[in-house]
This record gives sequence, structure tokens and C-alpha cells, in this order.
Amino acid sequence: MVTTPTGGVMPSPTDPTGRAPQEGWNFRLILSLASIVLLLELLAVSYMMISTALPAIAMNYQTTQGAWLLTAFLLVGAMAAPLIGKLADMYGKRKMLLACIGIALVGSFISAIASSYAMMIAGRCLAGLMVPTLFLSYSLIRDVFPAKTVPLAVSIATSGMGLIAIPAPFLTGWLLDDFGFRSIFWFFVICLVVLGVLIQFTTPESGVRLRSRVDLIGAVLLGAGIAGILLSVSFGPSWGWTDTGTLTFLIGGIVLLIAWVVSARTIKEPLIDLDVLGKRPVLLTTISSGVVYGASGLFTILLPMMVMTPALFGLGYGFGVDAEGFALYQLPIGFAVVLGGLLVGTMVGRNMRPRPLLVSGLLLNAFAFALMAQVHDTKGIIMLVCAIFGFGMGMGYASIPNLLIEAVPPQLQASSASMVGVAQSIFPAILPVVAFAIMNNSHIVQFPPEIQATLQGAVFYDEAGFQVAFWIGAIFALVGAAVAFLLPRNITQVEVPASATRSATDGDELVAAG
Repeated sequence: MVTTPTGGVMPSPTDPTGRAPQEGWNFRLILSLASIVLLLELLAVSYMMISTALPAIAMNYQTTQGAWLLTAFLLVGAMAAPLIGKLADMYGKRKMLLACIGIALVGSFISAIASSYAMMIAGRCLAGLMVPTLFLSYSLIRDVFPAKTVPLAVSIATSGMGLIAIPAPFLTGWLLDDFGFRSIFWFFVICLVVLGVLIQFTTPESGVRLRSRVDLIGAVLLGAGIAGILLSVSFGPSWGWTDTGTLTFLIGGIVLLIAWVVSARTIKEPLIDLDVLGKRPVLLTTISSGVVYGASGLFTILLPMMVMTPALFGLGYGFGVDAEGFALYQLPIGFAVVLGGLLVGTMVGRNMRPRPLLVSGLLLNAFAFALMAQVHDTKGIIMLVCAIFGFGMGMGYASIPNLLIEAVPPQLQASSASMVGVAQSIFPAILPVVAFAIMNNSHIVQFPPEIQATLQGAVFYDEAGFQVAFWIGAIFALVGAAVAFLLPRNITQVEVPASATRSATDGDELVAAG
């Protein structure tokens, strides 16, 4: 153990928890990692499964507000992330991870038995607490896994999220066709019960604590500000960008975020320490993380739209595949994401810095976007591009937590990671809106009336529209690579604020070695 310049106690590299260090992998660690990976796989698949079930749900409740099923989930997750992160640093990361699982379980149960659409949305709001499990998981791994296993473990946990995309469409189709839309929520309930029990019995609690107070005013200002911006971005395309509601949410969100910054600069123990967030390694990692997830979000939205468009339209793209046929295009992405993550975990475990790996991943994303913009009429080439993009995506997913572990001390890990999580929610919400605003402006295909009547309101874009969207993604990824390149070559971990000290909890006395 070592003593920080501020007088706090910080784990040494070989003792991440304050307990006797373990040498390497064992059965309990493998089972612990497997349960965390499966939890994050469930988070990854939940959005897609609900999207697929959306038509059946909307028809059952006779509602035109189906988008709220998806928006409420992400909105509550992003709003709650900073507060959850702070509480995790103060009271234990496993406690908050299990609390989020428990609340999400209750929410899924409410949605499964919902007698009204309002009850369904209430359940989805509670289920949004699954979103913070992403940063809580790798923050917990950082604290309780042996130091030599951490880079590979966090890489597997974060990059493994691509693999579930392969069987998910088949599982979703089976559940919906044989058991109805409520079976999706019962599936979540069962999985969350099993995974919660596994994590409880295989994963120890972090011994790292932050002695602080909960900044409730900051939590309200930051959460409401994030909510206002996400609502305006999510519903701006349908409400209209000059609509009073859109502008109210957008301006109100910005004002609340400014108020949060003022508050965080004024009070002694803010929700997020802006001095820590403003440090070059933390700030650039946060921005880079948003770019990684924003680029991934745009690619995964454009790809099915492109390949599922019927070839007979003669638009220069499209193969008319159905949902099961699209799984063949997800296959190379899923496997490549895992391989990219394993590469990062292996190389970081051999003392290579995450920075060049993140830059390389974003450059691969930019190359894949540019290649797809130029060549999109051959199945084999598209699958190759998907593999390239997936490999870069996996490298990005795995590099981010490893960078944050380098830059931030254990006491601030979850609260700092929560802001990275907010960026991972906001960037994917904004980038597709920008791309589709341009596509909708002048690239919608106008079919003859007799064909348009059979499309039931479906919108198709010309080839130039997709080219523009993919070039936007390429430029965005290049900017992200430049931001990542500006990260310091050798990152010095930020100091714990003077007011933050380690406390002893649950009988686990943490003392500095002399």
C-alpha cells in the first residue's frame, strides 16, 4: 500500500483491493467474470429485443407513443449514472451493481404484467438502471480482480457485448412468435435473478471507499440537464427542430447543465469533481469514449437499413434480407468485436499503453465508414467492412476502461466512469440525428404513386444519402482518433481530492503499509 500526497490511502498495483493479492485466474474469478459478461450481454440485447417487440406492444396498448419504450430506458439510465457512480464510490461498487440489477428486475416485472401503457413505461424507467451496470462492472473488476488479470477481464467484459448480437434475433423471434411480447420481459426477469445471485456469490465487494457527501442538488441539476438535451435530440426529428417543446427542452437542459457547473464549482464536495473531470487524460478519454459509441451507434443503424432495402428498387444498394438474413451481417461484427477486445486486453496486460490501441480502433472505424461509402453493392465486401468495423469497435470498447483505470484512482473510479457513461449515451443520440437530418433534407427517394402506395409510409434514401451518412461517420471517427492521439503518452494518475479518504467498511480494515 502507498500513501497519496493528500494523505489518503491508495492501493498499490499488486494489491487493488486492500486484501492479500491473488496470483492469477481461478474458478471463482472465471465464474465472476462470466456473470458480469452475461449481465452486460443482457444490457446489449435488451434494446434490440424491445425494438423488435415494439410493433406488437404498440398494437396491444393502441398507442402511437412507442418510442418512449426506448427513450425512457436510456433517459433514466443516463440521468441516474452520475448519482449511481458517486454512491458506488462511497458505499461499494458491488452494492450499487446489485441495487441496479434489483431495480431493473422490478421494472422488468412491472412491464411483464403491465395492464396499461403508462405502467409499461414506468417499468421501462426502472429497467433503465441497467445502463449504469456497464461502468459499475469494469470499475468493480478494477478493484477486486488481481492486478495482472484486470486488463484482459475489463476487455472481455466490455467487448463481449458484440457477440450476443448473433443469436439475439433468433431468440427474440422465438419468444415473440411462441409466447408473445410479455415473454421478452419475463426473459429479463429470469436472467436478472440468476445473474444477480451469481454476482452476489462470486464477486467480492470493493474495499475502496470515498468519504464524501451526496450532492443532491448537483444530482438533480445534472440529471435534469442531461434529460432535457436527450429529450430534445430524441424527439426533435418528429416534433420539429423549431417546435416550442424541442427548444424548451434543449435550452432548459443547457441552462441546467450550466447551473450544475456553477454548483459544482461552489460546493465543497460536488457530485462530480470538475477538477478531476477537467484533467487532460480524463476529459479526452470521456470525449473519445463518446466518439467510439457514437460511431458504433451510427454504423449499426445504417447497416440494416441499407442491406434490408429490396434490391429490385434499383437504388444502388440493398439485398432485401429479412431479420434472420441480417444476422449474417452481424456475425462478422460480433466475432470481430470480441477479437478486438481480446487483443487490447492481451497487449495492455503486456504493458502496452491503451492510447495507441484506441487510436488504431478509431482509425479502423473511419476506414470502414469510408469504404462502405464507396462500395456497398457486394455482399462479400460489406461483410469484410463489417469485420473491420467490428474489430475497431472492440478495440475502442476495451481501450476506454483500461485508459480510465490508468488515469483515475480507485476512490473516484465509478463517479468518473459515470461521466464517461453519460458521453456514451449522448453521442450515439446526437450523431444519427445529424446524419438523418442531412439525409432527410434532400435524399429521400420519390417513387411513382403506384409504388409509394404499397410502401405504407416507409421512407427510402438514395445512394448519395447513404454515402453522405457514412462519410459523416468517417470524419467523426477521424476526429475521435485525433482526440485520442492527444492523450498523454504516459498517463499520471490524478490525485484524490484532499477531502476524500479511504474508510474502513464491513470489518475490512484498510491501512497503509509502512
